[in-house]
Amino acid sequence: MGTDSTAARTLLAKAGTLYLQTGNMMNWGRLKKKCPTASSEELKDCIRTVLNEWSLKINPEIVQEPPHTLECSLSQVTETINPEERDEMKLSAKLFIVDSDLSSIRHAVDLACSTLGVSQLDSVIIAPPPLEDGFSLTLENLQPYWRELESLVWDKKVVAIGTSDLDKPLLEQLYFWAQVKPNSNQVNLASCCIMPPDLTAFAKEFDIQLLTHSDPKELLSKEMFQEALREGTEECQVSEWSPMWILRYSVIVKTRGIIKSKGYILQAQRKPPSTNSL
Repeated sequence: MGTDSTAARTLLAKAGTLYLQTGNMMNWGRLKKKCPTASSEELKDCIRTVLNEWSLKINPEIVQEPPHTLECSLSQVTETINPEERDEMKLSAKLFIVDSDLSSIRHAVDLACSTLGVSQLDSVIIAPPPLEDGFSLTLENLQPYWRELESLVWDKKVVAIGTSDLDKPLLEQLYFWAQVKPNSNQVNLASCCIMPPDLTAFAKEFDIQLLTHSDPKELLSKEMFQEALREGTEECQVSEWSPMWILRYSVIVKTRGIIKSKGYILQAQRKPPSTNSL
């Protein structure tokens, strides 16, 4: 495996952008057996596995002229939606912004549509970047992200858009400010055993679906990503790489309520240390 890991190290040292796709994880026998307890652990395991298998299949010719953008995926588990079955499926996504500009929202949705072979997702939930300790999310924080989501609805790339972890006052502010109203709001039951009554009442009055989730506040930190990158490519230099965004999607058979497909797509960026000339 020495040659393969050398090629992977060379490519990662030269590239500036990395796109990683898991394909349909429902086809991953190893993940079914392992059953990670947390979504962060599941994602880290996916990154390690995809990078490890990618490094084994690198075409030697590509190393001669390393590309700026690397695309790592498991083609054998990639599944598109049969157009004849599209109406029977519900395609949902949750987009975690880590450190990226607003244009990444549309780019992430476009990649998800391309991966699934569809022109539109049924719903997208946004999780803005975690704030520093001592700071709380405000409407001003949310507005730029929400405007991007609204444009995707107007362009018919997404049917419905939702939020994550908003309390009643903030959800109310967003609802009355937004042109495209939030269709759903996720609540983390790890920090709240029962739905707050004021949030429940507001959601019922304005037809907002309350969903539950168990994602951590930070799904994939820079340190976690670098650890997975190092383990997946045999100790390559990873200190300059950082995740930009992660999109998790699921395809559910509407009539049966079962998950047909589930996967992750992420973008990472390599930021070489700046050198200031004297």
